Amino acid sequence: MKKTLTTLMGALTLASASGMALAADDVTLQLKWVTQAQFAGYYVALEKGYYKDAELNVTIKPGGPDIAPEQVIAGGGADVIVDWLPPALAAREKGLPLVNIAQIYNKSGMELTCLKSSGIKTPADFKGKTLGVWFFGNEYPFLSWMAKLNLPTTGGEEGVTVLKQGFNVDPLLQNQADCISTMTYNEYWQVIDAGIKPDELQVFKYEDEGVATLEDGLYVMEDKLKDDAFKQKMARFLKASVAGWTYAQEHPEEAADIVLKYDDTGAQTKEHQVRMMSEVGKLLKGDKPMGYMEPAAFDRTVGVLLSGSSAPVITKKPEGAYTHEIFDMAQK
Repeated sequence: MKKTLTTLMGALTLASASGMALAADDVTLQLKWVTQAQFAGYYVALEKGYYKDAELNVTIKPGGPDIAPEQVIAGGGADVIVDWLPPALAAREKGLPLVNIAQIYNKSGMELTCLKSSGIKTPADFKGKTLGVWFFGNEYPFLSWMAKLNLPTTGGEEGVTVLKQGFNVDPLLQNQADCISTMTYNEYWQVIDAGIKPDELQVFKYEDEGVATLEDGLYVMEDKLKDDAFKQKMARFLKASVAGWTYAQEHPEEAADIVLKYDDTGAQTKEHQVRMMSEVGKLLKGDKPMGYMEPAAFDRTVGVLLSGSSAPVITKKPEGAYTHEIFDMAQK
């Protein structure tokens, strides 16, 4: 009888544990780009069990050149996405009600990297040059910058020629462009790894030029925020993600190893990922706790997008495009 009771209690314990596992809330996160240290915090939170501890079953979906996070979430393929604010606001104005629930990156990593041999020393020297630019929503800060400089983007001696740049650095290496778009944590180092020395380059950071816009933040569909259970789930997700990012900042090499573990392509190297994590760490730092959307930074991005060109990215200041509610819940 005692043995039977013990067995029954063991079975109930297993059933209870199983029930708790089944009770974990599913969350699907769509990244903006491929698996790399740009998103290390989410992979660290997954690997270290932070999501599990928060009773979350998180699936991380890598992005790529043919994947638009906005389209994925619109189609129901994700609960939350990593996106930049410019394309998110553009999508919102076009009818896709995305809301920023947390701003993870505090600074922009975008820059224009030029060969000194092109004669470019200051932005005034862009005139008559060919500049590589990423599109698919990444061109907005560039167009705003050129408008600020009064440089037409239609070519000619008085303007600049825009080369639609792929997500690589080939145009600079092959002398197809005088400058190319790079991120402080990725493509810049690809240029260096290709054999070009830092003192052969002239780099212009968007932050320094006053045309930076907010980058990697977390976005959800607005109607989901009417559901208290969803909001609680996102608060737990944010808290666990911030824990992952904090650990990644403090342990860049281990974070790189974790990223590599989840990279199915085999295209990444540890050296590059450690370097990327170190550079990303600089963009995460701010005066407020991670995840807080600074209203002034939001307004700055909106201002850049409104004044960008003759065809601005957005036509009016958006309302309700971000909320502090999830951030506040995550602080408890």
